[in-house]
Amino acid sequence: MDVADFRTLYDYNSWANRRILDACAPLSAEEFTRHNGSSFPSVRDTLAHICGAEWIWLERWNGRVPTGGIPAATDYPDFETLERRWTEIESDLLRYIASLRPDDVNRVVEFKTLAGVPFSQQLGHCLQHLANHSTYHRGQVTTMLRQLGAKPATTDLIFFYRERATAKSGA
Repeated sequence: MDVADFRTLYDYNSWANRRILDACAPLSAEEFTRHNGSSFPSVRDTLAHICGAEWIWLERWNGRVPTGGIPAATDYPDFETLERRWTEIESDLLRYIASLRPDDVNRVVEFKTLAGVPFSQQLGHCLQHLANHSTYHRGQVTTMLRQLGAKPATTDLIFFYRERATAKSGA
């Protein structure tokens, strides 16, 4: 993948995140935090994990060492608090992606895992991982929304491409 591909991938990631957040906004406080028996107990916890992972990786890519791990879901007492923080992270993440130069994709980044283990990885691989990670967990949120009787959002990549093509054609 080249820089243009990563910009498209992260435009998609942002689009899909926004759609899943919009689908979760109508949930009651009880539904938002209800235990559903998934990898993370609730919609809130799963969204907080996606948001936190995007923050952790962005910190690493900027050469910073995030302390304290992924913020706890309880740091977000309600949907609005989580959405505000997510919007900040998304803005920073998209700005970072926009700043990438062609040679950055193959650059090796050095960081510590959440367990404190030093690691190095090609930036392009990390970028692919994070987008895939977010997609995986958005799918879990979709299942939880269905369990709650709420309407999930369509976040498939092909729908992003179709929407983009329609917007470009002016239809």
